[in-house]
Amino acid sequence: MKELIGSPGTVCGLILRIGQFAFAAASIGVMVSTYGFSNYTAFCYLIASMGLQVLWSFGLACLDVFALRIKRDLQNPVLVSLFVVGDWVTATLSLAAACSSAGIAVLYAKDLKFCKGQMQLPCSRFELSIVLAFISWFLIAISSHVMFWILASV
Repeated sequence: MKELIGSPGTVCGLILRIGQFAFAAASIGVMVSTYGFSNYTAFCYLIASMGLQVLWSFGLACLDVFALRIKRDLQNPVLVSLFVVGDWVTATLSLAAACSSAGIAVLYAKDLKFCKGQMQLPCSRFELSIVLAFISWFLIAISSHVMFWILASV
């Protein structure tokens, strides 16, 4: 079977999982450090979704480290099926959370002119958190795509 970039149990797969973890954790950190984020449901949903992504990515990164350490292949049908379902669920939740948060940010910044003057700093931090969430989602999308093709070839 051909090795795909980002396969589980490879260095590229580990880097992909660490990237997902890092960007999701950074998104949470920026959002939580911003005053007033809890007043908006979409931002709370972003925190919850990124929290799930942090747990999932960290768990699979640990599994990748273990597989690399003992030189074990993780490409059996049962494990790959689990990875596919987990990646698709977290990817869907992450995209939904990032899009809903982006919608709220655009509503307040462009339509309601909420982000003028004093409120400019929290709005820019909300936007930064959303951008980090989209980057995390992009890495998850790559991972889910790779996992799907691995499942198709197993």
